[in-house]
Amino acid sequence: MSELNQIDLRLLRIFDAMHANRHVTRAAEELGLSQPTISIGLGRLRQQFGDPLFVRTSEGMLPTSRADALIGPIRDVLHSLRRICEVEAPFDPASATRKFRICMTDASHITLLPQILAAVRRAAPGVTLEAARIDDLMAQALQSGDADLALGLIPSLETGFYQQTLFGQDFICLTASRHPRIKKALTLAHYQAEGHVGIVSGTGQQLLEEAVKQFGIERRVMLRLPGFLGLTGILAASDLVVTLPRHIGETLAAIGGLRVHACPFPIPSFSVKQHWHARYHHDAANRWLRGLCAELFLRK
Repeated sequence: MSELNQIDLRLLRIFDAMHANRHVTRAAEELGLSQPTISIGLGRLRQQFGDPLFVRTSEGMLPTSRADALIGPIRDVLHSLRRICEVEAPFDPASATRKFRICMTDASHITLLPQILAAVRRAAPGVTLEAARIDDLMAQALQSGDADLALGLIPSLETGFYQQTLFGQDFICLTASRHPRIKKALTLAHYQAEGHVGIVSGTGQQLLEEAVKQFGIERRVMLRLPGFLGLTGILAASDLVVTLPRHIGETLAAIGGLRVHACPFPIPSFSVKQHWHARYHHDAANRWLRGLCAELFLRK
């Protein structure tokens, strides 16, 4: 046979149709081609393979032994090409059994994850979720497919990643509902006089620290926590103040019966986004998960 780059896909389809139909007219009808086109194609095939391939008999155009030997490999090639060209099968959440791994902060465990879990269990009962940390290994995990999505304020994810803004965040303050000295509004004087809880992790906390430094605000941090676990109980049982993003703040206030205050000085707002790697931008399952998060959290 001639070199590989001389093989014409149309000729392979003609070969397949001729082997199946044993008749030029029927092969032409199957492929939607004219009879002369089939005849020309047969001529080229005979030249390339150096064999008559199909000979005219009283029973039709019967394949030669060479054609019989070729039909299996040729059909394998055509089958493989059809699979390559097939449109990706849609993701069916109702029957899916896969696991999704989502990178998020511990604040999102409280604010976002319960809603995601409830929506997934309604739409995709066979799907499981795993919450992963936002850390230095996250970008590689998203690129390799070990993680599917990252939620939060993550400015480090840039090249090779897509992102979608879900909602904006400003800052609020929380105190015990019956704080001994803050009866109504939290003033700047109150803010500087009271003790504070500092949350160590999170990019949002960096914005808070920068604003405190910019405005020269005195802030006595009496307790530092790595996250939000236990914060409601600590505030309810003390006279401390905490400054944190609105979404987690209002959620904790509702859970722990805490009082919400406007922050008495400006802190830059930020956007919570979902991030995914370009390798999985067109992946049907990833698109479904992103769509679910957008439906739940996107504020238009």
